[in-house]
Amino acid sequence: MTTMEWDTESFAKIAAAGAEKSGMVKIPGRTFRMGSDHHYPEEGPAHLVRVQAFWMDKHPVTNAHFQEFVDATGYVTIAEKTPDSANYPDGLPELMHAGSLVFMPPPGPIGECDWSQWWRYRKGADWRHPSGPGSSICGLEDHPVVHVAYDDALAYARWAAKDLPTEAEWELACRGGLDDAEYAWGSELAPEGRMMANYWQGQFPFQNLKLDGYEGTSPVSAFPANGYGLFDMIGNVWEWTSDTYAPRHGKGAQSCCGSSEPKTKGKFGQKVLKGGSHLCAANYCMRYRPAARSPQTTDTSSCHIGFRCVIRDRQT
Repeated sequence: MTTMEWDTESFAKIAAAGAEKSGMVKIPGRTFRMGSDHHYPEEGPAHLVRVQAFWMDKHPVTNAHFQEFVDATGYVTIAEKTPDSANYPDGLPELMHAGSLVFMPPPGPIGECDWSQWWRYRKGADWRHPSGPGSSICGLEDHPVVHVAYDDALAYARWAAKDLPTEAEWELACRGGLDDAEYAWGSELAPEGRMMANYWQGQFPFQNLKLDGYEGTSPVSAFPANGYGLFDMIGNVWEWTSDTYAPRHGKGAQSCCGSSEPKTKGKFGQKVLKGGSHLCAANYCMRYRPAARSPQTTDTSSCHIGFRCVIRDRQT
C-alpha cells in the first residue's frame, strides 16, 4: 500500500486539537541511527536515517476505539471472514473458516524450534473474542485491539484520517530521543528491578512468572511512557508498520511468533512488525527493543498483534 497524502485542512483539524486532546504526540523530525549490529542479523546494519516531523498516537489503538470504528462503518475484519479458497488452493479444510491465531502454552518444557506447538488457529477467534468462542473484550476496553490483519489496521487509519507509521518513523518514536539505547527507556531492561513493559518473564513458552503483573495484554497506559510521552512502544503487542519487509542480512528471516497462519500461501506479502509483545522472552524472541523487527504476512492476525497510527506534518 502507498502512503496516503493528507490535505492541509485535514491536518490542521488534528493539529489544532492539541496532542493531549487528540490522543497524539508530536515527534520532532531529525536524523537518528536506526537498527542495531548487536542482536539479530535482520536488524543491521545500523545506519543513519532522516525522518520528518509527524504526530503519533500515544498508545496502541484500543478495543474501545476499534469498537467505535466498527460501529460507525460496519467494518468486518479478516479474521471474521471465511477465507477465499482461491487464495489458498492448498489450504487444509479444517483451516478454511473464520478464525485467528491464539497462543496456547504447553504444560511443560518443549523444544523452541516449532512454534506450532504453542500457536493454534482457532475457529471463531477475532478481535471481539480474543481467546476464541466464549471469550470477550468486556473489561478489556483499554487493552490494545488484537486479531487485526494489516488491511484491518489500514482501514481504521483511513477512517480516522491517519496512516500507519513507516518502520523508520516507528523506531524514531520508540527511542524517545535515546539514540543507540538498548531499550526505549535506557540501557537496563529492568532498572532497579522495575518492570518497564509487558513482556515474558520466565522460560518461554511454558513458564510465565508474570513479574510485570500480566499474563496476556495489559492496559495501554500500565507502564511508563518513553521520552516522547508514548506508551507501550515496547511489549504488549507487536505493531504493524507500512513498510514491506526486506531482510538486511542473509537470504531471509523467519518470524519467531507464528510466521504466518497455517493456511497462508504465497499470495500475501510481508510487512514489518515492531516493538515485540507480551510473548517475547529472553530465551526466545528477545525483540522487546527499538531496533528489533519481524516479518509478518499481511493476512495474518493473532492475539499479540495490534497497531497505532500517525499523521505527517506536511508543514515541516
